[in-house]
Amino acid sequence: MIELLQFGFPIAQAAADNPAAPQSSPFSLLPAVVIIVVLFYFLMIRPERRKQAGHKALLENLKKNDRVVTIGGIYGVVMSVERDADQVTLKVDETTNTKIRVTFGSIARVLGEESSGEKPA
Repeated sequence: MIELLQFGFPIAQAAADNPAAPQSSPFSLLPAVVIIVVLFYFLMIRPERRKQAGHKALLENLKKNDRVVTIGGIYGVVMSVERDADQVTLKVDETTNTKIRVTFGSIARVLGEESSGEKPA
């Protein structure tokens, strides 16, 4: 060891000055992990749960003559709601009276009360 110090090796000098370096405890990282988990909950999980609850309430209040948009982007007017069969019948074309059946989960949102013929300028 003395021979290494004579040549000026910094590693040997550090080892000679501090023979027993303190070791960190595994519990020293616990506060950082707790903070990360809390941030993850408030930034990721909680907003998603609120979104799901809002969508569920929207589907529970779905009724005949509501204007809706499906997740595929199809606009339509609700003709019938069959909660037992988990399906909704939509009229998608006024002129040909075209109707389609979709599941409740495919309704993305309910539009306002304005009719399809009256578009704001």
